[in-house]
Amino acid sequence: MMNLGAVIFDFIGTLAKVENYSLEDSEEKLFESLVADGFVVDHGRFMDAYDKAYRKYRDVRYRQLVEVDNAVWISDALNLLDFTTTPEDKCVKKAVSVFFEGYLSALKLRRFARSTLRKLSRLCYIGLVSNFTHAPVVYAGLRELKINDYFNIVLVSQTIGWRKPSPEIFKEILRSLDVKADEVFFVGDTPREDIQGAKNVGMKTVFIPSQFNTLTDMQKADTPPDHYIEDLGDLFKILDI
Repeated sequence: MMNLGAVIFDFIGTLAKVENYSLEDSEEKLFESLVADGFVVDHGRFMDAYDKAYRKYRDVRYRQLVEVDNAVWISDALNLLDFTTTPEDKCVKKAVSVFFEGYLSALKLRRFARSTLRKLSRLCYIGLVSNFTHAPVVYAGLRELKINDYFNIVLVSQTIGWRKPSPEIFKEILRSLDVKADEVFFVGDTPREDIQGAKNVGMKTVFIPSQFNTLTDMQKADTPPDHYIEDLGDLFKILDI
């Protein structure tokens, strides 16, 4: 039996689901916040610039695996429209917060998430590694769902600078917890970011299907997980504890 040093989870999809969320509503509130703070521009022109800036940095995020905060491409979009601003502009930061209000409200715990974390917290370290462009949303989400106290460490790509499946973010959590990769189980719902990324650094992997990725998606992927579970309550059968 392996020495269990830690169980590390992905967040969105794995521990939490997203219900009744509208991206269009969030983008509309973002636009309204900027206009209210003096960035007066036609809605269509702004959305065109916003989409152009988003696609520019999406390429950086998904190909180079370098994380970029929403404020960067919002500022970029405004500069394309002949405003002069930076990601540190307080109005831009406010707009990012407004953008994510609806998303935070849409987060709900998956079945058995809290009970699984509670039991694990008495047995080993618990970590969380999340790909997210704005780290405060992850921290707030964990607090709202009342599971933040179960984690020994929470790493978010926006604060680390690297996105899963980059080995750097996985290595960082191993260093922080002072555990070896072969003493760790990583539980996630994405074939590439979670399963491939964790396996590449030597962690044991557990795939859980979600609203974003099905069992079929995982079976089609190049890197199979070490284990499959249907829901979080099944995790203890694998850990044998």
